[in-house]
Amino acid sequence: MTQTPKVSITEDQRDCYQEISNVAMGQAADLLARLLDVKVILPIPVVNLIEVNELRMALSGIENSETVSGVCQGFIGNGISGEALLIFNDTSFNDISDLLKYGGAADKSLELELLMDVANILIGACLRGIGEQLDVGFSQGHPVVLGQHVNLNDLVAANNYRWTKTLAIEINYKIEGYNINCDLLLLFAEDAIEVLNRKVNYLLED
Repeated sequence: MTQTPKVSITEDQRDCYQEISNVAMGQAADLLARLLDVKVILPIPVVNLIEVNELRMALSGIENSETVSGVCQGFIGNGISGEALLIFNDTSFNDISDLLKYGGAADKSLELELLMDVANILIGACLRGIGEQLDVGFSQGHPVVLGQHVNLNDLVAANNYRWTKTLAIEINYKIEGYNINCDLLLLFAEDAIEVLNRKVNYLLED
């Protein structure tokens, strides 16, 4: 039986992933800030190589007590595949609706539209920013709704990952002056980590 090679990342590689993510996150935040005419608060991205069953612990920006809504979107390019997971705390929707100038109350249908709109902005811009730095062109699949107004554990459990380990990059976005909080989690497939490491090593050698 062929064994899957053991995957790992060094501290230098982790720092490089963090810096790459920081640049991409800033590009996405700038796009969101200009669209909504707001100031986006950005923490340092968190990069970890984790077991898939530890995924819940990677979401430090969302409290256990909060109900959430989320979508996932697959991506692939140059031998690198993965999924992006965008999770909103449910208290965000009314403020997002006001900022995007949607009329009427934020019912479940409108909330889904808002979720998809913001997901397209943040996921697309982050992947583009990461791809530009690693010289990778990512193609994105159609976003899939994982759940609306559900417990975070249930939302994470709704997605069945085929991997044992994943390189997880967590980016938490908050908007100054508004009750808007969302977590973007970029999850790279286990068999993509070796390819990513080679690309990062090339950057480290420069």
